[in-house]
Amino acid sequence: MTTHATQAVTLPGSLNEAVAALAAMPAAVPVAGGTDLMASVNAGLLRPAALVGLGRISEIRGWQYQDGHALLGAGLTHARIGRPDFAALIPALAAAARAAGPPQIRNAGTLGGNIASAAATGDTLPVLAALEATLVIAGPGGARREVPVSHLLAGMEMLSPGELIGFVRVPLLHAPQTFLKATGRTGPGRALASVALVLDPARRGVRCAVGAVAPMPLRPLEAEQWVASLIDWDGERTLVPEALTAFGEYVAAACIPDAAPAPDGTQEQLPPAVLHLRRTVAALARRALGRALS
Repeated sequence: MTTHATQAVTLPGSLNEAVAALAAMPAAVPVAGGTDLMASVNAGLLRPAALVGLGRISEIRGWQYQDGHALLGAGLTHARIGRPDFAALIPALAAAARAAGPPQIRNAGTLGGNIASAAATGDTLPVLAALEATLVIAGPGGARREVPVSHLLAGMEMLSPGELIGFVRVPLLHAPQTFLKATGRTGPGRALASVALVLDPARRGVRCAVGAVAPMPLRPLEAEQWVASLIDWDGERTLVPEALTAFGEYVAAACIPDAAPAPDGTQEQLPPAVLHLRRTVAALARRALGRALS
């Protein structure tokens, strides 16, 4: 691995110290697991003038319960999130963390890093979108503000200089939730498409997010509302296979729409690769809903 020297490395012991270091060095880059950072450095895409290491900040490496939510530290690694005790808390997020790559990536990569990098193929991102998670942003002087994770991923909110993702607040639904992923090869790998689906019986709702097919996770809201209206929330919560199939197609069409009309007025055919991706999303959505309902 080729690395490039930086002018300074700061290792704060608290979140407030890290924020102060970033405020004092606007050109500094925060680093936790470094999986994405080192890839960018080695590819010649990034030359950080300074680094602020977050590995010694214990307060962001655990989680706690808070008013029906789980407050997750941004420094939690994928390996820690994937363990059985966490899987009992938020099953879909644990499943996504276990699918995040080979052991060396899961051991180093962090939840906050996955969010901050905002890569389209980030495995935890569709789960956080489906769960409608909220980020707790730490700022200078002990300031804290909260933003929906979807706003940050969509570019509606930006981190200001000196700000860090400190925590992720996730509702504890105590209801079925699933994460499924399709890759181009067997075993952990980069997602071609992924689907996170959660049931919310309290609100009689279904929430679905599709990852990897766009720069940010997509929520097929009309498909969610349509299928939620078919579920007997007071009964067995089952659907006939035809309804599951229709839901999958509805989700896929919402996320990968038909091609726009050609200049001559005809409808262009989707390329084979796009058709394959659309069928993949439909299959993932169908299976995810079926598993959640079963």
